[in-house]
Amino acid sequence: MSNLVRSRVRAVPATHAALPRTRSLLDAEAIAVLHRAAQVLLDDVAGLTTALVGELRRQEPAYRAAIEADESEVWQEVHQSLLHNVASLIRPRECRDIARRTSRMIGASRAEQGVPLDAVLHAFRMGGAMVWQGLVDETARRHPEDIRLLVHVAADVWNFVDEHCAIVADAYREAERRMAWRRENRLRLTTAALLDGTARITDLPDASALLGVPEDGRFVVIAAVAPRPHSAGPPVTLPPGTPVVWHPTPEAELGIVHLAAEGRGAGARPLDGLADAPEGETRAAGPVDPAALAAQLRAAPGVRVGIGSEVIGLAAIGEGRRLAGTALQACPRSGGVVLLDDHLPAAVVVSSPNLGRALAERVLGPLYGIDPADRDLLVETLRAWLDAEGSAQRAATRLYCHRNTVLNRLRRFEQLTGRSLSRPSDVVEVSLALTARRLLES
Repeated sequence: MSNLVRSRVRAVPATHAALPRTRSLLDAEAIAVLHRAAQVLLDDVAGLTTALVGELRRQEPAYRAAIEADESEVWQEVHQSLLHNVASLIRPRECRDIARRTSRMIGASRAEQGVPLDAVLHAFRMGGAMVWQGLVDETARRHPEDIRLLVHVAADVWNFVDEHCAIVADAYREAERRMAWRRENRLRLTTAALLDGTARITDLPDASALLGVPEDGRFVVIAAVAPRPHSAGPPVTLPPGTPVVWHPTPEAELGIVHLAAEGRGAGARPLDGLADAPEGETRAAGPVDPAALAAQLRAAPGVRVGIGSEVIGLAAIGEGRRLAGTALQACPRSGGVVLLDDHLPAAVVVSSPNLGRALAERVLGPLYGIDPADRDLLVETLRAWLDAEGSAQRAATRLYCHRNTVLNRLRRFEQLTGRSLSRPSDVVEVSLALTARRLLES
C-alpha cells in the first residue's frame, strides 16, 4: 500500500507466497464486495494520497522532514504506491508486477536518501491500515449488510501488505549494500591516488569530505611489512581511537594517520568516514606527531615498520608515502620500528643505494682481505664503539672484553683502512659505510 512506513515492529516478514485461496473462504460474493469497495478508493486515490501524506507529516518524523523539503515529490511517490496497490486488489494479474516494482523502487530510493528503514516500513503499514479502513468504511456506508463478507478477505489484504513490506525491506537492504560497496570502492581508489601522488588538486575537497579530515591537515604515513605467512589485516597495533586508513600494496601495508593539533586530546572527528560512529559523535584525536605515534605503536616480532616524517595537506600524502618507504628501507631485516626523523643518516644511505654501496666499498673494502671472522670482529667492535659515543670503556662493557682490547681492534681497523677515528670527517664516513653495509648487503 503506501510506500511510507515504520511499523514499530522491528521484524519484517519474509517474502512468502500467499496462502492458497479456498472457495469456502474467498467466494465470488466476498470478492465482489472487495472489488466494489476498492474501486471507490481507486476513484478517489488522490484524496487518499493527501490524507496519508498528512498522517505521515503528523506521525513520522523522518517523512515530516522529507515532506517539508519536497512535498510534491513525496505526494507523487505515495500516489503511485496507492494507485498500483489498490488496483492490485481489483486486477491482481494485470497490476501485481507494477505494484511490486513500485515498492522496490521506493525501498531503494529511500535507502539512497537516508530515510530509516523502520520509517519506510511504518509508512507502508500506515498506508495498508488506511486502505483497509477505507474498504470497511465504504462497505459500511453503502452496503452495511456486506461487512461480514470482508472478514473473508481480511487475511489476504494484510498478507498483501506484509508482502510489500518484505519487498521494500529487501530493496532497501540491497541498495544499502550497493551504496556501501560504491563507497568502499571510492575510498579505496581515493586512498590509492593520494598515496601514489596522482590525486588531482580538484579532487582534494572530495577526498577531504570522504575521509572526514581537513584538506590542509597534518598527516604521517606508515609502511609495514609482516613476515609471510601472516594473518589478514594491518600488521601493527595502534592506540585505540587513532584515526587511520589502511591501504594494502604488493610492497607493504600503508596507513595514513591524521595527526592531532598540539595539545588536543579529544573532540576531533578525523577520518570519520572510515569509522562506524554515528553522525555527530566526537572521537579521540590521534597522536600529535610522528614520535608520539612511534612510541605508542606496537608491532609483532619480525614485522618491519617505517614511519615517515610529518607532511602538511592531503596533496602531500604521496611525499609522506615516499618518506615512509625510505624509513622502511632503513628498518633491519629482523624487524623493528624506524622513525625516519631519528634515522636520517640511514635514510640518506638507502635513498641512494648505489652511492651507499660505493661508500661501503671505499671505506670497508680493505677489510675483505682478511679472515671473515676477524673482519666481523672488527666491524662489531667498531659499531659498539660508535654506539657508545666513542667510549672504549663502555664499548668494552658491551662486548665483555677489556678496554685495551677495544683500543687494539680500533687501531687495527685504522691501519687496514687508512682512516683515523680521531678525525671527525673519517668517523662520519665510517658510520655511513657501516650503515650501508648493514642495510644494503644481501
